[in-house]
Amino acid sequence: MFGLFRKKTHEFFSAPEKEKILAAINEAERNTSGEVRVYIESRCSYVDPIDRAMEIFYSLKMDATELHNGVLVYVAMKDRQLAIFADEGIYKKASAAFWKEEVSKMLSQFNKENYADGIATVVKEIGELLHANFPYDADTDKNELPDDIVFGK
Repeated sequence: MFGLFRKKTHEFFSAPEKEKILAAINEAERNTSGEVRVYIESRCSYVDPIDRAMEIFYSLKMDATELHNGVLVYVAMKDRQLAIFADEGIYKKASAAFWKEEVSKMLSQFNKENYADGIATVVKEIGELLHANFPYDADTDKNELPDDIVFGK
Protein backbone atom coordinates (compact mmCIF):
# COMPACT_ATOMS: atom_id res chain seq x y z
CA MET A 1 0.00 0.00 0.00
CA PHE A 2 0.98 3.59 -0.34
CA GLY A 3 0.31 4.44 3.27
CA LEU A 4 -3.32 5.12 2.48
CA PHE A 5 -4.58 3.38 5.61
CA ARG A 6 -1.68 4.07 7.91
CA LYS A 7 -2.66 5.45 11.28
CA LYS A 8 -1.30 8.86 12.09
CA THR A 9 0.82 8.79 15.21
CA HIS A 10 0.13 11.50 17.72
CA GLU A 11 2.94 13.86 18.62
CA PHE A 12 2.47 14.40 22.33
CA PHE A 13 6.04 15.50 22.96
CA SER A 14 8.58 17.72 21.27
CA ALA A 15 11.94 16.23 20.30
CA PRO A 16 13.65 17.65 23.45
CA GLU A 17 10.86 16.24 25.64
CA LYS A 18 11.26 12.81 24.06
CA GLU A 19 15.00 13.04 24.64
CA LYS A 20 14.39 13.91 28.30
CA ILE A 21 12.21 10.81 28.76
CA LEU A 22 14.66 8.57 26.87
CA ALA A 23 17.56 9.92 28.95
CA ALA A 24 15.60 9.12 32.12
CA ILE A 25 15.00 5.55 30.90
CA ASN A 26 18.71 5.12 30.12
CA GLU A 27 19.72 6.61 33.46
CA ALA A 28 17.23 4.42 35.32
CA GLU A 29 18.54 1.25 33.68
CA ARG A 30 22.24 2.12 33.84
CA ASN A 31 22.69 0.83 37.41
CA THR A 32 20.20 -2.02 37.53
CA SER A 33 19.23 -5.27 35.87
CA GLY A 34 15.64 -3.99 35.98
CA GLU A 35 13.71 -2.77 32.95
CA VAL A 36 11.60 0.38 32.60
CA ARG A 37 9.32 1.11 29.66
CA VAL A 38 7.05 4.06 28.93
CA TYR A 39 3.86 3.61 26.93
CA ILE A 40 1.90 6.65 25.70
CA GLU A 41 -1.44 6.65 23.89
CA SER A 42 -4.33 9.02 23.33
CA ARG A 43 -7.17 7.16 24.96
CA CYS A 44 -7.48 4.46 27.56
CA SER A 45 -9.82 1.77 26.31
CA TYR A 46 -10.55 0.61 29.87
CA VAL A 47 -12.31 2.29 32.78
CA ASP A 48 -9.36 1.51 35.05
CA PRO A 49 -5.95 2.47 33.61
CA ILE A 50 -4.31 -0.27 35.70
CA ASP A 51 -6.17 -2.85 33.61
CA ARG A 52 -4.91 -1.23 30.42
CA ALA A 53 -1.37 -0.99 31.79
CA MET A 54 -1.49 -4.68 32.70
CA GLU A 55 -2.65 -5.59 29.18
CA ILE A 56 0.17 -3.56 27.63
CA PHE A 57 2.72 -4.94 30.10
CA TYR A 58 1.98 -8.49 28.98
CA SER A 59 1.67 -7.61 25.29
CA LEU A 60 5.15 -6.05 25.43
CA LYS A 61 6.37 -9.27 27.09
CA MET A 62 7.64 -7.34 30.08
CA ASP A 63 6.85 -10.34 32.27
CA ALA A 64 9.56 -12.32 30.47
CA THR A 65 12.46 -10.68 32.31
CA GLU A 66 14.53 -13.20 34.21
CA LEU A 67 14.14 -11.53 37.61
CA HIS A 68 10.59 -10.26 37.03
CA ASN A 69 11.77 -6.71 37.58
CA GLY A 70 10.11 -4.82 34.75
CA VAL A 71 8.07 -1.66 35.31
CA LEU A 72 5.69 0.00 32.85
CA VAL A 73 4.75 3.67 33.09
CA TYR A 74 1.45 4.07 31.22
CA VAL A 75 -0.15 7.37 30.17
CA ALA A 76 -3.34 8.03 28.17
CA MET A 77 -2.86 11.70 27.29
CA LYS A 78 -6.31 12.79 26.09
CA ASP A 79 -8.14 10.81 28.77
CA ARG A 80 -5.74 12.13 31.42
CA GLN A 81 -5.24 8.68 32.90
CA LEU A 82 -2.06 7.01 34.04
CA ALA A 83 -0.80 3.98 35.88
CA ILE A 84 2.39 2.23 36.89
CA PHE A 85 2.43 -1.54 36.54
CA ALA A 86 5.31 -3.52 38.01
CA ASP A 87 6.19 -7.19 37.74
CA GLU A 88 6.05 -9.23 40.93
CA GLY A 89 9.82 -9.23 41.53
CA ILE A 90 9.99 -5.47 42.01
CA TYR A 91 6.41 -4.82 43.08
CA LYS A 92 6.94 -6.84 46.26
CA LYS A 93 10.17 -4.97 47.08
CA ALA A 94 8.39 -1.63 47.45
CA SER A 95 5.43 -0.67 49.56
CA ALA A 96 2.06 0.14 48.06
CA ALA A 97 2.73 3.68 49.33
CA PHE A 98 5.78 3.97 47.03
CA TRP A 99 3.74 3.19 43.92
CA LYS A 100 0.91 5.53 44.97
CA GLU A 101 3.39 8.31 45.67
CA GLU A 102 4.96 7.93 42.22
CA VAL A 103 1.55 8.20 40.58
CA SER A 104 0.82 11.29 42.72
CA LYS A 105 4.10 12.88 41.63
CA MET A 106 3.22 12.34 37.99
CA LEU A 107 -0.26 13.76 38.52
CA SER A 108 1.18 16.80 40.24
CA GLN A 109 3.45 17.52 37.26
CA PHE A 110 0.69 16.73 34.76
CA ASN A 111 -1.62 19.21 36.46
CA LYS A 112 1.02 21.85 35.64
CA GLU A 113 1.22 20.48 32.07
CA ASN A 114 4.78 19.27 32.72
CA TYR A 115 4.17 15.86 31.15
CA ALA A 116 7.72 14.99 30.11
CA ASP A 117 9.13 16.20 33.44
CA GLY A 118 6.60 14.15 35.37
CA ILE A 119 7.37 10.99 33.42
CA ALA A 120 11.14 11.51 33.55
CA THR A 121 11.16 12.14 37.30
CA VAL A 122 9.14 9.04 38.06
CA VAL A 123 11.22 6.88 35.71
CA LYS A 124 14.41 8.00 37.50
CA GLU A 125 12.90 7.25 40.92
CA ILE A 126 11.78 3.81 39.75
CA GLY A 127 15.36 3.33 38.54
CA GLU A 128 16.64 4.13 42.04
CA LEU A 129 14.28 1.53 43.51
CA LEU A 130 15.40 -1.02 40.93
CA HIS A 131 19.06 -0.26 41.63
CA ALA A 132 18.58 -0.75 45.37
CA ASN A 133 16.95 -4.15 44.84
CA PHE A 134 18.43 -5.37 41.54
CA PRO A 135 21.87 -3.78 41.19
CA TYR A 136 23.73 -3.89 37.89
CA ASP A 137 26.23 -6.74 37.47
CA ALA A 138 28.55 -6.26 34.49
CA ASP A 139 29.14 -10.02 34.24
CA THR A 140 25.52 -11.12 34.09
CA ASP A 141 23.33 -8.15 33.19
CA LYS A 142 21.80 -7.88 29.76
CA ASN A 143 19.30 -5.41 28.42
CA GLU A 144 16.21 -7.61 28.06
CA LEU A 145 13.81 -5.01 26.64
CA PRO A 146 14.13 -1.99 24.33
CA ASP A 147 14.83 1.36 25.98
CA ASP A 148 12.33 3.40 24.05
CA ILE A 149 9.04 5.18 24.37
CA VAL A 150 6.21 3.11 22.92
CA PHE A 151 3.47 5.17 21.32
CA GLY A 152 0.06 3.57 20.96
CA LYS A 153 -2.87 4.96 19.07
